[in-house]
Amino acid sequence: MGYQPINPRPEAPDVTPPPRRGLSKYVFLIAVLPAVFFNLAWISLTWLSNSPNTSSDFSKAQQCTLTNLHNSNLSFLSVPPITATEFLTRRDRLAQALFATGIDAFVLEPGYTFQYYGNTSQVDWEPWEPEERPFLMLIMPVPSPGSGGQIVAKTAFLAPSFEEGRVRMLGIPSREDEGELDIVTWEEHWDPYRTLLESRLFGAQFGGEDGARKPKLMMDEEIRDYIARGLAETGFETVGLNAEVELVRQIKSPAEVELLRSVNTGTVVAVRVMRPCLVPGLTEDEVRDILDGALLSIGFGLFFNIVLFEEHGALPHGGFVTGGKKLAEESMVVIDVGAHYLGYSSDICRSFFIDPPKKKGSCIHKFLKSGFELFGLLQDHDTHEQKHTELHTEKLKVWDIVLEAQTAAAKSFMPNNTAASVDIAARKVIEDAGYGYGFTHRLGHGIGIKAHESPYLNKFNTKVLLQPGMTFTNEPGIYLENRFGVRHEDIYLVKEDGEAELLTGRRAISPYDP
Repeated sequence: MGYQPINPRPEAPDVTPPPRRGLSKYVFLIAVLPAVFFNLAWISLTWLSNSPNTSSDFSKAQQCTLTNLHNSNLSFLSVPPITATEFLTRRDRLAQALFATGIDAFVLEPGYTFQYYGNTSQVDWEPWEPEERPFLMLIMPVPSPGSGGQIVAKTAFLAPSFEEGRVRMLGIPSREDEGELDIVTWEEHWDPYRTLLESRLFGAQFGGEDGARKPKLMMDEEIRDYIARGLAETGFETVGLNAEVELVRQIKSPAEVELLRSVNTGTVVAVRVMRPCLVPGLTEDEVRDILDGALLSIGFGLFFNIVLFEEHGALPHGGFVTGGKKLAEESMVVIDVGAHYLGYSSDICRSFFIDPPKKKGSCIHKFLKSGFELFGLLQDHDTHEQKHTELHTEKLKVWDIVLEAQTAAAKSFMPNNTAASVDIAARKVIEDAGYGYGFTHRLGHGIGIKAHESPYLNKFNTKVLLQPGMTFTNEPGIYLENRFGVRHEDIYLVKEDGEAELLTGRRAISPYDP
């Protein structure tokens, strides 16, 4: 038996430390958890800082706008309405244009032209919507008694018998004996057009023997087709508008110019005082309502109001689904709005940014930002900011280009320039800047009691020559699909000499001072 030690020495244990499999997990948690915390905290704090209470913000913005407006200079409201004498003068000018072109009478039914020659500026005007029963105004050229052949207007009406009293209550100025309107009435079972043809207005002059000349009637552009056909089928010769007759309304009187200045300046002022009251989170519809309330508060009548943010503004009049988009700090806001005052229309457009909101908790934001930088988590944020800055930079660039185009057009509103030349002047600026594809509509149009009147400023309208007294919108724009749009719109009066006169107070200065 061999020797066996009583206490054998054990083999030395393996003292190599085992793999520390849990360490990577701890490192991961230590590195990531603060990042997650910072990320959530940053998002939450930013949301709390910028997410408004829309109901409260709407009320505040509404009150702020009204306060700003009524503390501003409202002298533009101090303008008299059109006088009765001017309505008679308008008709005389129309009669002279009719006589010069061989027209026996101008025929119109309720609408803008009816108001223009009737009494558009009385505040309590009762709208008379066109109905199935013809109610017509006729303006006829006749020699003025004892004037040596000077042509003046005779104004008469065709109306249903039971409406005669209502017609007389409209307050339409008249030079007929004792101011009474000359009304030809017809009963419900009569042919109104035959009644008119055989009436004292036409029967004596045009009736009788075969082959007698048909009375030549000029149809207003707003008259309905069935009335024009009824007159033609009864024995009248009907023709459309000519340039001489259109010119009567195109050239504005001094009183009209002042009314256009009033309503357009006031509309611009309302938009301008509203802008600093707007805050992120308000919707397009809410901004529209705030502006509508401001216009109503100074006695303006609502007409149209288009409020568009960002990509919604890339369609000049918006799309079918607008109104709910929320305002953000760098949203390009486009507002195209028109109102009525004493019978005349405004039509202006402004594109702008709101004032940057005051940030809350700036110290905490700095701390969180430091945490992001510590863990190298600002790279994606910086990339987003860079893209945001590039978009904002292009908005500023486009805004300036559109203003430059408007300036070029304003310098072209000179007597005897063509309507086309004004459009081309603005279009060239935008095309030279590389955005010609984004100017998708004509430059502008005439404006008066209607927001859109002739003449129209498009690059093919080479026949119309500008005349002193014409008033136009000047509204170039650039529209970048799915991104944003910019449009500036002001009103100009063509003068005898020199550059056109601005009728909207002042133009926009910057996106923060429109």
